[in-house]
Amino acid sequence: MTQAVVPTLLLLTALTVLACWVAGRAEEILGEHDSNEIVIDEVVGMLVALLWIPPTFPNLFMAFALFRILDVVKLWPANAIDRRMPGGAGVVLDDVVSGLYANLLLRLIA
Repeated sequence: MTQAVVPTLLLLTALTVLACWVAGRAEEILGEHDSNEIVIDEVVGMLVALLWIPPTFPNLFMAFALFRILDVVKLWPANAIDRRMPGGAGVVLDDVVSGLYANLLLRLIA
């Protein structure tokens, strides 16, 4: 597993950077901050929520449920990122934080 850590983190980082750019362009085109039509942030957030979690049905279900709840509630610093960070980074990074919280909670309850 340790050999896969670095490539996995590099890939997730690259996807997050790409998602920030795509979300920023989508905001410009749609003329709206964090439009409901932008979903790439949820994709990245779910990837973070499932990072190194065994892909069983209960884990997938719980990760999705926890991520959605935390994405709506927006615990700190997700709420600060969502309010204060402009552009695509603000759209995506609050979901990354919610995904991290979901991942940690899932590890505690699983």
